Amino acid sequence: MYKIVSKEVLNQAVELMVIEAPYVARKCEAGQFIIVRVDEDGERIPLTIADYDREAETVTIIYQVVGYSTEQLSKLQAGDSVVDFVGPLGQPAPLHKVGHVVGVAGGVGSAPLYPQLRKLHDMGVKVDVIIGGRSAEYVILKEKFEEFCDHVYVATDDGSLGTKGFVTTVLTDLIEKGEKIDEVIAIGPLIMMKNVVKLTKPLGIPTSVSLNPIMIDGTGMCGGCRVSVGGKTKFACVDGPDFDGYEVDFDECMRRQAMFQEEEHECKIGRGV
Repeated sequence: MYKIVSKEVLNQAVELMVIEAPYVARKCEAGQFIIVRVDEDGERIPLTIADYDREAETVTIIYQVVGYSTEQLSKLQAGDSVVDFVGPLGQPAPLHKVGHVVGVAGGVGSAPLYPQLRKLHDMGVKVDVIIGGRSAEYVILKEKFEEFCDHVYVATDDGSLGTKGFVTTVLTDLIEKGEKIDEVIAIGPLIMMKNVVKLTKPLGIPTSVSLNPIMIDGTGMCGGCRVSVGGKTKFACVDGPDFDGYEVDFDECMRRQAMFQEEEHECKIGRGV
């Protein structure tokens, strides 16, 4: 059993938990993920490692309450436990010591982006971040990014915070102002990452993206998380989740992601959950 050390509600749809997980905390790196099960009958939920503390032996996860399993997770409080917390899984993010990296986050994409930008800062890289959300309420981790980013830009659909528009609106403004950007890391909805790459690729700005297709076992055995990268089949759980955005077939990813939308929100009564 893995004890929940603390819990924080970030907004009406997103929550943060700090979990006591010594083995994961000792080994995990930015870009990797875990799979959690709430109880013995629960589904396996893949979640990005948003932070970790090797001394405290804890791992931080941030999740969106969107279906039955995350609703069950949301019912737990500090002091409760989850039955499984498996990881670290996936490959560490490929981070490079360059001059200037801009991170682009959409919604809960701030969670996996945070440890990557923080590590780049620790490597001596200048980092800025653009955070997007439907409204001010859905902009998460802004204060955390401000601790080490030179600039924190915000874009909201309704203009309630920062620039009214999309994260690509802000990124376009930076480029048009002559900002020298060596690399971009984009994490968020597929359509957002696709549009970031459409902007950066013609300019030759290397762009990394993080893919989160349907995943079951997290070890490459089920094949559910297969994606096409550079014309080859890759598995997000073992080859990723971070890939070269230039090479990702986003249209295929979006078609596959839409295949099981209804099932993702259903409770499998026959399984006794």
